[in-house]
Amino acid sequence: MKVYKLLLALTAFVLLSTNVFAQRQEMTEEEWQAEINRLTESKVALTTELNNLKADVAQLKKTRDGLQAYDDCINELYAMVGATKADVDNFKQQLNALTSKIDGKESPKADRQAELDAMKKNKISALPEFFDKVHNQLQRKLDAWEEAPKEIMYTVVRGDHLWGIAKKKEHYANPFAWPIIYKANRDQIKNPDLIYPKQIFKVPNLTEEEKAKYDKIRRSYKPAPPTQTQQAN
Repeated sequence: MKVYKLLLALTAFVLLSTNVFAQRQEMTEEEWQAEINRLTESKVALTTELNNLKADVAQLKKTRDGLQAYDDCINELYAMVGATKADVDNFKQQLNALTSKIDGKESPKADRQAELDAMKKNKISALPEFFDKVHNQLQRKLDAWEEAPKEIMYTVVRGDHLWGIAKKKEHYANPFAWPIIYKANRDQIKNPDLIYPKQIFKVPNLTEEEKAKYDKIRRSYKPAPPTQTQQAN
C-alpha cells in the first residue's frame, strides 16, 4: 500500500512540474534553474524511498518464504512432548471438564486436586496453550477453595422436626431433603416423626446428585387443595 502511494506521489510530481512550468513562463533563467533543481531533488528523494521500500518488500517475501508452515510448527511442538493431535484434543477436553468442576466447586476438593496433579504430570501440560492454566491458574483456584465440612452436628431443640431441620438455610434450605438426615442418624431415630430435644444429629453435605434430586422434588411439589371444612372456615 505504501509503495502504491509513492507511485501516486511520483505521478503527481510530474503533473505538478508540468503545471508549474506552464504557469510560470515569465520566470527568469535563474528561477527556472532553481525550480528545476528543487523538483529534481524531490524526485530523487522519492525515488530513493520507493527503491528502499521495494527492497524491504523483497526481504519480507524472502523471510516469509523461509518460514516454517504453521501446521509443521504445531506438529513439531507435539512431537517434543510425544503427543499426537488426538492426544492434545483429548487433553483439552479433560482440562475443560476439570475447569468446570473446579469453578463449580464440585466436591470433594481432594478429588479435584488429584485430577489436576495428574494433568500436571502429563507432558502435554508443558505446551504454551496449557501451561499457565494447568500449573498456575487452576491451582490458585483450588487453594482459594474453602471446602465445607463433610457433615455438621446439630442439637435438636423443642419443636424441631426433620422437615424443619432440613429446611434451615445453614443445612439444605430444602425440607424435602429430610430423608438424608434420617438415614445418617438411624441409630438414634426409630421413627422419623419422633425426635427429641438434646439429640445430636449428623447433617451430611448433599452430593450434586442428591441436590438435583431434591430440588426437582421441591419444584414439582403441589400442595393439596384445602378440604371442604377448611374452605368453610
